[in-house]
Amino acid sequence: MTREELVYQIFSKHSYLCTGLDTEMGKLPSHLPKNGDAMVEFNRQVINATLPYSVAYKINTAFYEQYGARGWEWMEQTLDYLPSSVFRIADAKRGDIGNTSTMYARAFFETLNFDAVTVAPYMGEDSLRPFLEFKDKWIICLALTSNPGHADFQMNEYEGKKLYERVIETVCKWGNPDNLMFVVGATRADYVADIRKIIPDHFLLVPGVGAQGGSLADISHAGLNQDAGLLVNSSRGILYASSGEDFAEAAATEARKLQAEMAEHLINLKH
Repeated sequence: MTREELVYQIFSKHSYLCTGLDTEMGKLPSHLPKNGDAMVEFNRQVINATLPYSVAYKINTAFYEQYGARGWEWMEQTLDYLPSSVFRIADAKRGDIGNTSTMYARAFFETLNFDAVTVAPYMGEDSLRPFLEFKDKWIICLALTSNPGHADFQMNEYEGKKLYERVIETVCKWGNPDNLMFVVGATRADYVADIRKIIPDHFLLVPGVGAQGGSLADISHAGLNQDAGLLVNSSRGILYASSGEDFAEAAATEARKLQAEMAEHLINLKH
């Protein structure tokens, strides 16, 4: 998906919502059996319910990989159900030496046909370059995360700048706003304005809104740019809005609430 197509979807749906399909078999509604077929059906119903409000879906591959080959099939079935009009993210956090990264890039961009994959930049340019060679595909680079251990490395000073700032500045030399996004946790909203000074035009993928306590208003105020420039992810808050037979309706309600707030922020952006 191109940047122009993504921006079109955002302003058509008045939304920059990314719904996370981090589905846990043990958290399926009680009326569903705890097996892979039920997991896929759960995903399909959530997709149907949230599609009017979501411009992107993020599949955390670990939730499927844990089951081996069967889990990979369930992930593929979920991915194949997503329409081409939405931005499809593989949350896989890959990053390895160049030849291995080439194989990862082929797996996610050719075999599976995701639009984007999350990557870790620690091993440098040659570990990310194979992903950037694909036309109309994106890498989403880890920048500033919201987990407790983020301060172990990301906040350390390096030549007068924090490490996450150096990562952003350096990785921007390898890609451009049409194929490169950055992960910035929603609980780090106080840093988003500073990050926007470094990368005013790039998209940010922002996890952590909802169940993890991130503020959509704060993130939107600090992070929106002329093309919106944000994909704000909600996983648990939408997926598990209800544990009953009304789970899909409850998911739609939560997605609709987020979309309605996003629409207001987009209106303010235009003015």
